[in-house]
This record gives sequence, structure tokens and C-alpha cells, in this order.
Amino acid sequence: MEQVSRQINVVNSLFLLLTPIAAVAGIWWHATTMGVTLLEPVLFVIWYLACGLSITVGYHRLFSHRSHEASWSLRLFYALFGAGAFENSALNWCADHRIHHRHTDNEEDPYSATRGFWWSHILWVMIDEGGPRSHDLSQVKDLQADPILAWQHRWYVLIAVGVGMGLPALVGYAFGGVPGAVGGFVWAGLARTVFTHHGTFLINSAAHIWGTQPYGDANSSRDSPALAFLTFGEGYHNFHHTFQADYRNGHRWFHFDPSKWWIQFFAMVRLKRGLKSTPDWHIEDKRRNHTFETALAPVVEPEPGVIDALRARMDDARTSFKTRSRDLDRLMAERKEARKAKQAARKQELESAIAALKQEIAAIRSEFTAILADVPRASSA
Repeated sequence: MEQVSRQINVVNSLFLLLTPIAAVAGIWWHATTMGVTLLEPVLFVIWYLACGLSITVGYHRLFSHRSHEASWSLRLFYALFGAGAFENSALNWCADHRIHHRHTDNEEDPYSATRGFWWSHILWVMIDEGGPRSHDLSQVKDLQADPILAWQHRWYVLIAVGVGMGLPALVGYAFGGVPGAVGGFVWAGLARTVFTHHGTFLINSAAHIWGTQPYGDANSSRDSPALAFLTFGEGYHNFHHTFQADYRNGHRWFHFDPSKWWIQFFAMVRLKRGLKSTPDWHIEDKRRNHTFETALAPVVEPEPGVIDALRARMDDARTSFKTRSRDLDRLMAERKEARKAKQAARKQELESAIAALKQEIAAIRSEFTAILADVPRASSA
């Protein structure tokens, strides 16, 4: 195996190692010499939300995965506060992330969790392999056409320092004088940067190591409701890797996903549009098939053809389920149009067809249950 050269990325390493030290020292010095007021934690929360959501909603779901469209004002907000997160320009970040999805867990994956927690969490940023760090911008040709992102990429360092460190200090000064400026810098600048970094890093590391895989085990991604609380909803990572274009990570209404709620809110006020979401039946099909494959995996075939027969039944049922579910979506859309057009006869006709399709889908679900019930018998027959 070819030996890959490795070298410490001095700039990244110093920044990642010194910011936590500076944050702790700065908060202690500020608290003991100037005192902490309500201003400092308020600034911390505002910058933490602005920078964190600019990464999860902006860099990740909007720019990397094109899961929806956003107005120029929101794109500018994400560019400014995304830079303030100190996680690189949107173009560089998205280039790395698209490669991660294209080559998850493989050698080309820049932060593959197969290399261990600490590599995927932080070491991949601190260590350059095969020469100085570079980003394959051929992955983001579509994003380079956005003048806001091109501008941010060109002036990234100045924007990052200005928005991530300078602006909270200025706001702190405006409301609290010199103590407020120092507090804004150490709380909303330094300390917030550390929290934002490790929240994002947990998705690269913990979300590929701990949790469940309800939608498939083709890669190491996992769902973790607990992690979702720390990452603006990004913890439903197995769902995300399975349905990458979906603007949601937590697709159920009760899933904790502030990034999803942010997108939905701005869609209501018409600053976002074109929200892409996976049909419920498609999610159901993926989850059920993974349940079937998981149940079948330990089965020792009692005689030739038994497992093939189960798979054939499952394939037939899945094909029927998907076909009828698509037909149901189409009929329900037509019924909606008939209601708008006040076509009572057409609406009644469609309702009868919808009811019949729902009965067929219910029968297919019963067949799925029967197939799963036959799996244990296949192992002991």
C-alpha cells in the first residue's frame, strides 16, 4: 500500500487548539475583572444561533444539497454568519461535503468515520495528507455562479474575523461599553466559535458511530435524537444520507429539527421556495425493506430457494406498493384541483378511486407483515 505523506496544518491546528484556551481564559478574566451581565449570554445565544443555522441550513441543506431555494437576503445572511462560524468558505465547505457524500466511508471521504472518532471529528482538519490542503472546486461549479458565494470565497478571512469576532464586540460596546465589547468578543466570538465547531464536528464523527440505522446500512450514518438536540436537528443522519435532497433531517413533526422549522418559517413568508421533501410512502418503503433485510441476514437457508422466494415476494409487494402510492399521490393532487375548480362530480369520482387505492395499499401492507412473519419460519423450517 502506498504511503501517504502527512503534515500538520499549522494554521488550522493553532486555531482549533488555541480558541478553547483563549475562550476559557478570556471568560475568566472578563468575569473576574469586569463582571458578567445579561448582555454576554444573550450575545452568545444570538451568534450561536446565527452561525450554527447558517451552517446547517445555509452551507449544508441549501448550498451543498440544494434542498430548497432562498432569497438573496437569506443567502447573504448565510454567507456572512457562515463565515463567522470559522469553518471555511461556503465553496470549500460544500466541495468537501459533496465528496463526503459521494465517497462515504471510502478512502476518498475526507472525514471518513472508518478512520476513528478523532479523525472524523477534528484531526482531518488539522492534518494534511498528500501535500498542502486543497479543495476540489469542480464539485461546486453550480455554487460558483452565485455572486454572493463567489464574493464570500474571495474575502472569507476578512468576513469571518469581522462577523465572527469583530461584530459581537461592536454590538457589546454599543450596549455595554468597554466591558460589553470584551464580553461580546470572548463570549459570542471565542467561546461561541468553539461550541459551533464541535457541534458541526459531532455530525462528522458521532453521527457516523453511535445511533440507529432505520433506513439502511449502506454506509455508517446513524440517527440519534439526542445528537439532534446539539446540532440544530442534524442528528437524524441516517435519514439524511438516505434522502440527501430532503430539506428535513427529522421528517416527523415531533422530530427536533430547528433547521427544518427555520426553513418552513421563511417559506411561509416567501423568502424560501421549492422545498424538496421525500414522499412518506418512499420513506416507509426504505424503512420496511431495511427491516426485512435485517431480519433475513442471520437466516440459515433451510433448503434451496426459500430465501429467493421470500425476496421475490418482497420485491413484488414493494413494486405494487410504490406503484399504487404514486397513483394515490396523483389522484389526491387531482382531487385538490377538482375542489378548487368546484367540480363536484369529478371530486366524487376521485374520492371513490382514492378509497379503492387505499384499500389496495392496506392489503399490500398486510402482505409485508406476512412476509416478515415468514422469515423466522424460514430459519427453522
